[in-house]
Amino acid sequence: MSELVPIEVIATKIFIIRGKKVMLDSDLALLYGVQTKRLNEQVKRNKKRFPEDFMFQLTAKEKEEVVANCDHLKFLKFSPHLPLAFTEQGVAMLSGVLNSNRAIAVNIQIMRAFTQLRRMLLTNTGLRRKIEAMEKKYDRQFAIVFQAIKQLLEPAPLPVKKPIGFRRV
Repeated sequence: MSELVPIEVIATKIFIIRGKKVMLDSDLALLYGVQTKRLNEQVKRNKKRFPEDFMFQLTAKEKEEVVANCDHLKFLKFSPHLPLAFTEQGVAMLSGVLNSNRAIAVNIQIMRAFTQLRRMLLTNTGLRRKIEAMEKKYDRQFAIVFQAIKQLLEPAPLPVKKPIGFRRV
C-alpha cells in the first residue's frame, strides 16, 4: 500500500505542548478524512480510553499561542471550542475508535512519524556527545568550529513577545 500521507507532512503537525509531543484534533481529523466534530464525538463516546496522559484540552492561552505560531491553524482563532491535544498513546488509541481503512493506514503513518522524531532526537544527543569528545581531544584551534556546530544543534529560542497596548505607570 502506498503512503497516504508522507511522514514529513505528519511531522509538521506534531507540536510540543506541556512538554509532550502532541497532535491537535483538527489536524488528526484532516489526516483521517473526517470532520473534527465527528472525531471529538467518538472520543467523548469512548472517554475511558483517553486518560489525561493520552489526551488533554488546551487552555485558552495555549490555543492562542498555537494559532499565533501555526498558519494552518488560523481558523481556530475565532472558534469558541478549545482543541484537544493527543499524545502518541492517544493517537494510537484513536485507531481503536476510528475503524475506517483510511484511519488505520494514516494511524500507521503517524506512529512512524513519532518513531522517526524520537530517533532523530536520540541521534542529536549522540552527535552532541561525539562533538564534545572531539572537542576535548583536539586543541583550541577548533574551538570556534565546535562552538558553531553546537549552536546549530541547539533548538531556536522562542522569541519574547512584548505586550501590546499601554501600561499604567
